[in-house]
Amino acid sequence: MRLQVTHETVYDYLPAVETAQHMAYLTPLNTATQTVLSHSLQVSPEPAQIHRAQDVFGNTRSFFSLQVPHTRLQVLAASQLVTHAVHLPRSNIAWEAVREHFRYQAGAPFDAANEFVFVSPMVPRHAEFSAYARASFSTGAGLLAAAIHLMHRIHSDFTYESQSTEVNTPALEALAQRKGVCQDFAHILIACLRGMGLPARYVSGYLLTEPAPGTVKLRGSDASHAWASVYVPDLPRGERWVDLDPTNDRAGWPSPGEDYVTLALGRDFSDVSPIRGVIHGGASHTLQVGVTVEPVPETLVFPHQSQSQSQSQNQSQSQRQSQNLNDDKPQQDRNTP
Repeated sequence: MRLQVTHETVYDYLPAVETAQHMAYLTPLNTATQTVLSHSLQVSPEPAQIHRAQDVFGNTRSFFSLQVPHTRLQVLAASQLVTHAVHLPRSNIAWEAVREHFRYQAGAPFDAANEFVFVSPMVPRHAEFSAYARASFSTGAGLLAAAIHLMHRIHSDFTYESQSTEVNTPALEALAQRKGVCQDFAHILIACLRGMGLPARYVSGYLLTEPAPGTVKLRGSDASHAWASVYVPDLPRGERWVDLDPTNDRAGWPSPGEDYVTLALGRDFSDVSPIRGVIHGGASHTLQVGVTVEPVPETLVFPHQSQSQSQSQNQSQSQRQSQNLNDDKPQQDRNTP
């Protein structure tokens, strides 16, 4: 599937912001079933400098600074990608075996997935998460089967309700009220898995949605999306993170489906917030976010480029390309394609 993703973020400030430093996660990943054909990032006003780097989780993050007064910040990220069909792998390992594998043992070999067992800023350890998860983790149950069962339960037990939570709503609060948006459901699933001693991580991205019958899809009407991954150590190396989307009750490797676009990976949302930063001035602001995910007609598909070629082309096109990071609340959608 060939997809075009456009993600526009606009901040209006009052009074003007004098100077600003921002960091952004808006460049999609290249994965086993996702190839980035092109990517650009335009920032207005034009940044004084832009620097890109890879973070510890393998995501591309961009830093930029604005040294001129401005009352508006506009960040436009555009990407074309090819995604391929995914599959749900078969695993036989029991969840207790995985839990024991990640218990501390002096002298045991290091497993990089270990860092996803511990608490993180937005995914705390609490008995309520473990209590909710236990119904899916019977004695001797397979890890992957139990994790998928847990995903099914969250999809069934929780109500998707826009504006019911904020970007910083605690996962425990969302668990108690049994409603939220995709970010909340991802955090709850991660907290439940970690509460059982299992590695789980947060995935940010996009999902292709179709308009209701008889209506026209509006540009900017889609939303950012979020889901989770569970670590399954008996799968082949490089294929051990299986994605689980409790919002839409879909699972697969290396994403829940070919209509998904993977943007970034982290311990929770705080690691991969699309835009965040530090500003001097701008005591108040309003935020507008518009996302469009749409299929690309064959005649408009760019020739395949390697990641290094694409990055080189992007850098030479304009120094305006950059990714931002200012707590850009992901707008979420429960529409199942």
